[in-house]
Amino acid sequence: MTVMAERASSQLSVDMFERIAEFAEREDETVRFEFIDGRIGLRKVTNGNHGAITMWLIRQCMRARPELDLNPLQGLKVEAYRQGRARPDGVLAPVDHFVGQGDWADPHGVLMAVEITSYDSDTHNRDRVEKPRAYAEAGIPVYLLIDRDNLTVLVHSDPDLEDGYRDIHVVRLGGKVTLPDPVGIDLDTEELKLYFD
Repeated sequence: MTVMAERASSQLSVDMFERIAEFAEREDETVRFEFIDGRIGLRKVTNGNHGAITMWLIRQCMRARPELDLNPLQGLKVEAYRQGRARPDGVLAPVDHFVGQGDWADPHGVLMAVEITSYDSDTHNRDRVEKPRAYAEAGIPVYLLIDRDNLTVLVHSDPDLEDGYRDIHVVRLGGKVTLPDPVGIDLDTEELKLYFD
């Protein structure tokens, strides 16, 4: 991002960002915009393995908790004062929770946000630094990060407004992991090995 673009995004209002993002998504469906820490981020459409991981996780959640949906399309209002806008790879909430909420829903009632790392230059900052802090500030109880670079699954829980997530449990790919309450789902990540590049 250029210095001029960084200055412009730091002065950008949330309303203006939402209009820009809506216009851009109408014009080019291969990109999605986010607005975290006062700056615009660009998320490119993912590859087939990324999508396969998302679908695997959707199936696991549906089997274990059929009263919940893992929505791969829902945007969220994040950060402490809901001034950020994030597009997680998945948002776990009760069935029909997002009806009538539009593109950017309030995170109240969301049980878990999911991110799957991408192979781009910003994935470290976005998925491992900014998003965990933004989701914790928004009070989302669990953040699941499937880290394809490090071959790990990270479960963040016990969110705190100032400290971020206080508990981070790391499991090597292929291990078993429990997503804590209020999610309450056990995952065997052995099958995920099929979907890693």
